Amino acid sequence: MRVLTGGLLLTLLAAACKTTTPTTVQTAPPQPTLLTLGNKSFTTDDFFQSFTKNQLSADSVQRTDVRNYFDLYTNLKLKVLAAQAEGRDTTEAFREEIDTYRKQLAQTYLTDKPLIESLAAEAYQRMQQEVNASHLLVAVSEDAAPADTLAAYQRVQALRQRAVAGEDFAKLARENSTDRSTAQMGGNLGYFTAFSVVYPLETAAYKTPVGGISQPVRTRYGYDLLKINDRRPSRGLVRVAHILVRLSPAADEAGQQAARQRIDAAYERLQKGEAFDDVCRDLSDDVTSKLNGGVLPLIETGRQVPAFEEAAFALTKPGELSKPVRTNYGWHIIKLIDRQGIQPYADLAPSLRQRVATDSRAEVLRQATLQRLEKSYTVQANKAVLAATLAKADSSLLRGQWRYTEPLDPALQNKTLVTIANQPFTVNQFFAYVRQKQQPARKPGAPTPVQPVEQPLTGSPAVAMQRLYDRYVGDRLLATEENGLEQKSAEFRSLMNEIRDGVLMSQVMEAHVWEKSVADSTGQLAYFDAHKDRYQFPERIRATLITAPNDAQLTQAREWLGGKAPYALRRMSPALTYAPAQTTVSAKDREALYEVVVNLTRNPDYIVEVAASHDPAERDSVSAGRIRNAVAFLRQNGIGLSRIMEKDYQGTRPGEAKQATATQRRLTFQYFSSNKADVAQALAGHLGLPADAITVSEGLFARGDNPYVDGLAPWKAGTATTLHPAGKAVSVQLGQIEPARPKTFAEARGSVINDYQAQLEHQWLAQLRQQYPAQVNDVELRKLAK
Repeated sequence: MRVLTGGLLLTLLAAACKTTTPTTVQTAPPQPTLLTLGNKSFTTDDFFQSFTKNQLSADSVQRTDVRNYFDLYTNLKLKVLAAQAEGRDTTEAFREEIDTYRKQLAQTYLTDKPLIESLAAEAYQRMQQEVNASHLLVAVSEDAAPADTLAAYQRVQALRQRAVAGEDFAKLARENSTDRSTAQMGGNLGYFTAFSVVYPLETAAYKTPVGGISQPVRTRYGYDLLKINDRRPSRGLVRVAHILVRLSPAADEAGQQAARQRIDAAYERLQKGEAFDDVCRDLSDDVTSKLNGGVLPLIETGRQVPAFEEAAFALTKPGELSKPVRTNYGWHIIKLIDRQGIQPYADLAPSLRQRVATDSRAEVLRQATLQRLEKSYTVQANKAVLAATLAKADSSLLRGQWRYTEPLDPALQNKTLVTIANQPFTVNQFFAYVRQKQQPARKPGAPTPVQPVEQPLTGSPAVAMQRLYDRYVGDRLLATEENGLEQKSAEFRSLMNEIRDGVLMSQVMEAHVWEKSVADSTGQLAYFDAHKDRYQFPERIRATLITAPNDAQLTQAREWLGGKAPYALRRMSPALTYAPAQTTVSAKDREALYEVVVNLTRNPDYIVEVAASHDPAERDSVSAGRIRNAVAFLRQNGIGLSRIMEKDYQGTRPGEAKQATATQRRLTFQYFSSNKADVAQALAGHLGLPADAITVSEGLFARGDNPYVDGLAPWKAGTATTLHPAGKAVSVQLGQIEPARPKTFAEARGSVINDYQAQLEHQWLAQLRQQYPAQVNDVELRKLAK
């Protein structure tokens, strides 16, 4: 029930996102009273707004007519009155919760929704193309003195004139760009698309023709020039898995050779037919993906290093492997899982709106809102006080370490700095804001090795303080608008009232109904005894259903699920190898064992088989000691004995050579599970399919529970059938038929609690109706019902 209340609040917030710009409240004649509860009156308008929102937010099945909704509305108001009588609306916890909801809701009224829609549509159009560009950065601090900013601008304009006149842009970038990461490559950024670079650069990239040089673009890093090298249609997105062998860019020749040997060994195993996820778990150094078969999130152009990206997009068929690819992270082998085109705008629009509101476009939205607010509110600075205030800045502000002491100078102490909508804000308040918001200046860049002639430009304390003042005024404008939303927007006021009512109702229902119904086992049992006829099982049949994309994969699923539980998942953690006669767990071994702990913790149905072997020169007790110490580590880290299986080969493993080798002196970790869903997921990963491509469900099914089971009526126990609905292969195995029978209390308890809740709520509402007698204006209600 609490979840439903939370859903109501989220619905209200979502509904607000779809509204238009708030309108100023107009003076209107008093609304007639529709309902009175005790001495509290509710108007026709209040009810009608609530009813309308309910119709817009509910689906067609849940919609109700005016009279039925009036009963729900009356019950809600009774519960709110009860909560207020108990003082629940005066607690600090309630105020904090409402403030949180208000902040979320207010944001939808402060932002320019048409502009968000325009930016989202613009981004979608840009996503249809990928741009290849090179850039040249002349770094200058965002807080630079005007003279330094002008010097940087003049320099970048001079470089642009040289590029436009025909000088090689790559050479200019190598010799002049302060972006070290790209200067060595002639400033080349590769291909990118919307959201890949800051918005001003993105706009320049899409508005400059191929072969053209952009005008200087000012960002917080300095002045940029872009040369547009190429455009091409979007390649969409790809999902890939990878095996990574890490290699430091500073690695010596021996380290580079060792990494190359490791990636070549992995590639050789794959070429011999070993499963990608098995090799990945054995060898990959990417700890965030190796346990998931190396699968990465969807990749779009401009989000990965160029070499990795090009290799990923070059793959065309699911399951296809790349040859080893070198990047600045090391060596990769990439497997294609899926390719996707760009989704229709209607599908992407919600996520695009979120992205434009949170990336560098957010500043565009903020400035548009502030321009609108500056027309609504008078902003008047005290120029003399402002000049004295800005003069207090010093170099410590650029380090994020500026301080002030109170009382301030008499000329500044509690003096009005700026007045916004007749509300004065003092120097002391602004200095407190500066203390909180100041940050160390971003380094604008360093000179390239090619041209080490100038030092990085520094910022100006006065400019930094002015920027913080402008930000402060903007924040105060937004806060002024937010604080007055109830007066300016009837819709916002109505939504906030509904949120307050929803929170209070949730709290009071928890106290009077939900908590009591769950805790009162005696009451539950009494209710069950009085209503046993409600709790009956119909005839059911035990069945197991396996779904897969095709018959071949369905056959594999049956094979993996053959035999008795626990089922082998064919997943392993890296093995431990030992020196002769060694049984102790080393520091390196503990890292590997911790991976086993993480795997078992994340997958509560997993069981691990710890298997040990030893070489012929060692005693049989050595392998037992290796198992014992590893199991002790697992238990110390919260893994119970019931989740550990021990297997001691007491010698070499079957099929291995009998001479002493490090390979024989090892401890392996094989995962099993009694949960068939784990088996299905493991098989899907083994085949390079999405995690939900293969499913297993089993249990008792009544008629109407599952269309595949229903389709085999009349049921015959012990039969197995393979069905082929569109795009799938489904195995249905029928087991024992269970005749209809009454449920026990334990079996019915969930339904009993729900029904007992309804009874408690009904009884409580009856008490509230006596405490707050209802008077209904039937004339008004009949008008609404027409």
